[in-house]
Amino acid sequence: MLGMKFSTPQDLKEMAKIEKKRKMEEERKARIFNPRNRLIGVDVSALENQIAEKKTNEEMERAREEAFRLKQERDTMIATQLARQIEEKKHNLNKELNEFRKHYQRKEDRIEFDLYDPDLLKKSLPCRVSDDDPRLSVSGAQNFIYGNNSNRLGLLLFKLISNANELFLNKSKTTTATFRLKNGSATNDRPTGKEQNFLGIAAEQETQKRMRELRDMENEQCEMYNAVTGDLLSECCSTQSNLGPNRTLVTAFKGMSQQMRDQIRAEQLKQIEERKARREEEEKIEKAWAEQMLNASQVVSQRTTEMMMKQRELNRQMLELNKKLSQEQRMKKEYSDKVIYTNRPTEEYFNQFNTCTR
Repeated sequence: MLGMKFSTPQDLKEMAKIEKKRKMEEERKARIFNPRNRLIGVDVSALENQIAEKKTNEEMERAREEAFRLKQERDTMIATQLARQIEEKKHNLNKELNEFRKHYQRKEDRIEFDLYDPDLLKKSLPCRVSDDDPRLSVSGAQNFIYGNNSNRLGLLLFKLISNANELFLNKSKTTTATFRLKNGSATNDRPTGKEQNFLGIAAEQETQKRMRELRDMENEQCEMYNAVTGDLLSECCSTQSNLGPNRTLVTAFKGMSQQMRDQIRAEQLKQIEERKARREEEEKIEKAWAEQMLNASQVVSQRTTEMMMKQRELNRQMLELNKKLSQEQRMKKEYSDKVIYTNRPTEEYFNQFNTCTR
């Protein structure tokens, strides 16, 4: 009885404190030594709240979309009905407008319709209906003062006969006056004043006739001379054209002369020689270019061969160097494994760590 120990309130308090620390340590170990909980962490209540909140939001969003869908269908139906009503009103208005135009705004009722009436010629009267048409005027030359065709032909014939008689009489008087003028000394009758006037007129007409014949003869001779001595028949190409000093008049050109042919032939031969010399020069240039290209290709081929040989030598040297480095690394690893790293840690060495959270 004397050897028994009694726990004081202080001891109980210390024991409760130690038990609390031990429990906290266990919980800490559960959190720390669990990689998933240590790196990510899991809060079940928070996750459940999030899931519930997500479901609630989805339900609300679904209800909202359903409300929007119903509203859209209702608005679409209303818009379709309004559009149909508007189209019907427009159709009725257009129909009424066309009916109004058909009865009260016809094109035949316009003031200017006679300007573009397609049946204007069919509707209009001819220029003359009969001889009693009141539209006929003197200046229209549609109606004359004569009675009928027979009277008009008779009057026309009478007028022609009168004119012929008057011309015959004038010619007779002119002949008589000319005769009297030539034989004035052989007759004893003295001409009257009227006959003297006729004689003067006849003499003046004869003089004018002679002058016209003389002038026509001179014009004909001048025309013949100009035609014979002109550039057309003489084939004279000396006259320059108005288009330039080196241009030839087409109307005065009757063919090339021998001198012109010789000049053209000489120019052609000159052009042939120039073309031949230019072709020879081009052949020389092309030959030089071909030789230069051949030399360049040979140089390039030689340089390529040299570069390939150098690259081959570099590859061989690189291969030798890699072999040498590989051998050195292998020897170094063998030395490390056999000499330096002889005491390697075992599983027991690693198990001594992470036994507590402190």
